[in-house]
Amino acid sequence: PIRELADKFNTLQMGMVGAERVFKVLDTDDTTENTGTYAPAKMEGSIQFENVWFAYNDDNFVLKDLTFDVKGGQTIALVGATGAGKSSTINILNRFYDIKSGQIKIDGVLIQDYELNYLRNKIATVLQDVFLFSDTIYNNITLNNPEITMDRVVDAAKKVGAHDFIQRLPGQYNYNVMERGATLSAGQAQLISFIRALVYDPSILVLDEATSSVDTESELMIQSAIEKLMEGRTSVVIAHRLSTIQKADKIIVLEKGEIMEIGTHQQLLKKNGYYKTLYDLQFSSEGIAMD
Repeated sequence: PIRELADKFNTLQMGMVGAERVFKVLDTDDTTENTGTYAPAKMEGSIQFENVWFAYNDDNFVLKDLTFDVKGGQTIALVGATGAGKSSTINILNRFYDIKSGQIKIDGVLIQDYELNYLRNKIATVLQDVFLFSDTIYNNITLNNPEITMDRVVDAAKKVGAHDFIQRLPGQYNYNVMERGATLSAGQAQLISFIRALVYDPSILVLDEATSSVDTESELMIQSAIEKLMEGRTSVVIAHRLSTIQKADKIIVLEKGEIMEIGTHQQLLKKNGYYKTLYDLQFSSEGIAMD
């Protein structure tokens, strides 16, 4: 009984730590104001972070002095352990929160100068946990936006390789997927989220752990779809599987909100630093030898 009580006490302590983190975010009084008016006809998608500091509250910086740049059309990968700052980097790029100091620019323009809805429409984010409504595939893709036609939806579905499986469903694009896509496989739901991103023709694509919830066979299909999705777009990729980011133009290694290393896959392996350690640990545990 004493050991069981001690175990429960440890569990309670861990829960309290997690709850404290959640409440810190919930207590954040920072609101994003839509004061920008810039909405150009075309966005190239270059990204510049200049000495960026960010905290969800005033006493705990989760991003510290981040400086990096991405050229339009390039692919950048963010690597690091849980809590390293990967998701926070995406949050401030989308302006879900405003930074404490420094500058973030897209195409040389401060992100707060962009009209907020325009900015968020130009940045498409595909999350690991795909949320689908209890509605038709078509409505889940268009989100009831009347400007998106069926032709655009079908064209996007063909590009990501989803059109064939949708055609086989009863009702096809009018098929009801049920809450959270319960009637689809994880891979199929992921493809629906890709179509949803593609129909808005974003300039910047964010892939947050986009292949970590599917089996290996589905991942191969999804990787092909991702390549189509990335064509001509700046892409920011987060993945625990380093095998999915080896072709990135630039890899940024984060630890506790700071940039530890920047370079290509081969450059970082030659540095024999933190990235090399992560790489060796991952592929030795999986029994995979990769160059």
